[in-house]
Amino acid sequence: MRAIQIDMKIKILKLSLFLLALTTVFISCKDDESVSGSTFVEADRTEQQELDNTEILAYLDSHYYNSSFFETGSNHKYTDIIIEELVEENGVLEEVPDGHTLLMTAVETRTTTYLETDYEYYVLNINQGGGDSPKFTDFLRVKYEGSSINDEIGGEEDVFDSAITPADLNLQSNGSTVFGTIKAWQLVLPTFNASNSFDNEIDDNGNVTGNIIFNNSGLGIMFVPSGLAYFSGTTTGSSYDNLIFKFELLQFETVDHDNDGIPSYIEDLNDNLDVTDDNTDEDSFLNFIDTDDDGDDVLTIDELIIEEYIVDTNMGEPEPILAANEFERSRSENDGIITIKTVTIADANSDGTPDYLDENITTNYNETSN
Repeated sequence: MRAIQIDMKIKILKLSLFLLALTTVFISCKDDESVSGSTFVEADRTEQQELDNTEILAYLDSHYYNSSFFETGSNHKYTDIIIEELVEENGVLEEVPDGHTLLMTAVETRTTTYLETDYEYYVLNINQGGGDSPKFTDFLRVKYEGSSINDEIGGEEDVFDSAITPADLNLQSNGSTVFGTIKAWQLVLPTFNASNSFDNEIDDNGNVTGNIIFNNSGLGIMFVPSGLAYFSGTTTGSSYDNLIFKFELLQFETVDHDNDGIPSYIEDLNDNLDVTDDNTDEDSFLNFIDTDDDGDDVLTIDELIIEEYIVDTNMGEPEPILAANEFERSRSENDGIITIKTVTIADANSDGTPDYLDENITTNYNETSN
């Protein structure tokens, strides 16, 4: 499990940086004033979404992809996806060629509400993937390519970012040491599965090349409005860009940003896919970056029950089946012996509120084990 330890002495600084990092895949900036000194006025999100959706629909209605290519074979790559524009002659669009599919008929329309604005975005699922699915706060290994719909209409594809070799990124920012992705990635990637296995690549001479082959990875495309991307920011080169991301979801790890034993996605208490509005003790620190969620001066990790399992695979012993409120915290393996450490959420008074969120329960379950 990948975790980020929060130092209490710098929490105030981290919180102040938090909102700056929520919607950026990479470090970018947005100036309030142009070089001429004129004040920049950000567009209304609802009005901009209407414009963006019209543009995306026009793109989907005028472009097609090589669908038949993916009907055979396996382990396809995002680079195998070829999108082409229908040619217009005398005001009439050509028919979609055989073996290809119009994007509009292939995508799934999805909706979400973000920053008090209703958004539509579109997803093409080419391969679901054979492994498990990440959560919206997790750490991913992916390959991808990002381009702008705005620049593609009437012109050639304009790729502003890509990772043809596996890239590691966090879906959720912690406000300082970890930068997150745009909102669209948090919405789309968890709906796909990662690969179910991987192998070393072997060349024609039987030698290991050093490359890894990921088997049955999630493969798709997302078409997203600027409001679920960089909006008025200029990471792509201009503001209000509607974006296309082709992607392969390879692997993921569950993240516990504050290393308090509770996976960050569990700290989304109202299940709205947003950890930035959950703050049980109403202090300066959101739950997912707060090591004492209920403010009772007992650390969250100490209000959880720690368990250790020893699994001897040499004897054919199976791994334990964890309870619904039990989470793996770490594992190690040595000579076929797997050591798994877990934490279990406790509710001492059975009132439905876990101890780590109940300021009236101050039991430290780990005083003797620390």
